[in-house]
Amino acid sequence: MHELEDTQWVTEARNPASMDLDQRDSLGIVTLMNQEDARVAEAVRAELPKIARAVDLIVERLSQGGRLLYFGAGTSGRLGILDATECPPTFSAPPEQVQGFIAGGSAALTRSIEGAEDDMEAGMVAAREEARVSSRDAVVGIAASGRTPWVIGALRASREAGALTIGLVCNPATPIHQEVDICIAPVPGPEVLTGSTRLKAGTAQKMVLNMLSTATMVRLGKVYSNLMVDVQPTNSKLRARAVRILKVAAGVEETQARALLEASGWEVKTALVMALAGVEAEEARRRLAAAKGHVRRAVESKT
Repeated sequence: MHELEDTQWVTEARNPASMDLDQRDSLGIVTLMNQEDARVAEAVRAELPKIARAVDLIVERLSQGGRLLYFGAGTSGRLGILDATECPPTFSAPPEQVQGFIAGGSAALTRSIEGAEDDMEAGMVAAREEARVSSRDAVVGIAASGRTPWVIGALRASREAGALTIGLVCNPATPIHQEVDICIAPVPGPEVLTGSTRLKAGTAQKMVLNMLSTATMVRLGKVYSNLMVDVQPTNSKLRARAVRILKVAAGVEETQARALLEASGWEVKTALVMALAGVEAEEARRRLAAAKGHVRRAVESKT
């Protein structure tokens, strides 16, 4: 039996465990997929020091007004956009603070535009003209293979602009390794369905993106304990959530929680500092500003 081309790339190799995939019943297929998925967390675990270093550097950039920008093609690009899109509702992050860009543009979100990923120049244009990458930004190039030309182009243009560059790939020793300041490379092994990197590779990328954005936002003061305290209560559902958060975080009853929120103009962080530090809204806002938005520091502040 002849091997497929590109078998030096783990993401394109055949998985010995799934050679009989077409002979398995439904339970056999999903059982094998589940067994293989168990490898993903282990692969990501091996990259935790690099992920943490990337978070530290991203926090530095965003603290100085920079942005976190994702560039990817196909599944990788869609995952980047998904992660970016979730940051405003989860952390009240300004929409421009975390953004995702995909080869082929917005049309590629809902249908495959496979040829777009081969255009390195288009990737450079996306970084320079669409994203307008600057030296204050942190740029993550996402490519399971680690060799997608469009992503490489975006990374090169970003480096030229002085941005922090991070690679997120699922193969060892890829071309992207040579293009970035940090390369995060969880390698979960060959896919159950040969070359279908929307499976284990996609799951690994999603896990890493979850870590990059969530850890960054925690470090930026968007969280108190494990609660989303930067939520903006713009409708009845979110106001009810704000009340629940304040009840849990401050240990107050619903009536008091609502009173604090109303006194703070429905600013959850301000209301929380008011409750925990026993101060009025104006003082709570002053403390939060001095603490750069970190509730715990604002509560502990005496000046």
